[in-house]
Amino acid sequence: MYPLQLDVEGKRVVVVGGGPVASRRARPLVDAGAEVHLVAPFLCEPLAELVAAGRVTWSPRDYADGDLQGAWLVHTATGDPRVDDAVAVAADAQRTWCVRADDASRSAAWTPAVARVGDVLVAVTAGGDPRRAVRLRNAVQTALETGELPLRRHRAARRGRVALVGGGPGHPGLITTRGRQLLAAADVVVVDRLAPRALLAELDDDVEVIDVGKTPGHHPVPQHEINRLLVEHAQAGKQVVRLKGGDPFVLGRGGEEAAACRAAGVPVEVVPGVTSAVAVPASAGIPVTHRGLAKQFTVVSGHEGLDWANLAGTEGTLVFLMGVSLLADTAAQLVAHGMDPGTPAAVVEDGFGPRQRVTTAPLSGIAQAAAEAGAKPPAVIVVGDVAALASV
Repeated sequence: MYPLQLDVEGKRVVVVGGGPVASRRARPLVDAGAEVHLVAPFLCEPLAELVAAGRVTWSPRDYADGDLQGAWLVHTATGDPRVDDAVAVAADAQRTWCVRADDASRSAAWTPAVARVGDVLVAVTAGGDPRRAVRLRNAVQTALETGELPLRRHRAARRGRVALVGGGPGHPGLITTRGRQLLAAADVVVVDRLAPRALLAELDDDVEVIDVGKTPGHHPVPQHEINRLLVEHAQAGKQVVRLKGGDPFVLGRGGEEAAACRAAGVPVEVVPGVTSAVAVPASAGIPVTHRGLAKQFTVVSGHEGLDWANLAGTEGTLVFLMGVSLLADTAAQLVAHGMDPGTPAAVVEDGFGPRQRVTTAPLSGIAQAAAEAGAKPPAVIVVGDVAALASV
């Protein structure tokens, strides 16, 4: 067999049959822009929905001579060998390729099992054994989706793009499959300090990695320069991934970066990540909500200028990010504005990392306990009854 891809956009394709197999043949043709015409006395629900939506046309009757006129391609899936034989003979007589669903050995053309991620399409055939082909396709699909196969272009893309990828709380297994796909296809990676850096070892040697990591009080690459880097590389036709810790839109300045890209006319995709505000407490056994203890939670940037009265009076759980250096002031302000000094609190350092450690104490003593333990960033601070559930 000779493998070939067909451009069927705007071309007439006839599908004979109205059952689930015919539906599986028709849907990809519709998605590829073909003008699909169905011939069948009855239709299964997915095909009926396509007809109702005006995406395919339908002759509600049995197959008849002349139904293939003008077709560039034919699929037959009636379940009746005599009808499929007749369709195949008629297609062959007019030199139109016909795919038979009933017997690949008697078919003039085959449809492979297809794995697709973005603009990458892998077609799998397996010697006329469709179940084997599907199993192989599923394995390839998984490898594509998880970035295990090389997705990066080696011919320049027509247009550069930026993807703001949330890498999760640091463990490489907690990034999304979409994030892994984009990372595997990247030409340039602009990476934060708390991103899952272990994944960088999987990149090609010529992928440019730009480290813009920040530490408390030390921001070597200011935000406006990060924005400029993203836009500049994308405008040069590069596929750019901005790899961030947690979620790019949860105290991560992802909104600013997306706005800068859009203002420059650069296409930008936002890939959510598992936010450390929820994941890091969970790694320590702390649910941010729990029946009977907390129905809501509030995520706060642990910096100055907060509405302490509102925070101290809120119900549920308070989660502070980037707040270790100001923990003493945070605890004092919450108590001063009316929060019970005995409220449970916890500091979770290096969530999911090799240094993960949990320090717990009542709110009035959490700063001293953290100081005695030598708590350091990155850490998440939890204040509320749920903190008493921590696994220390």
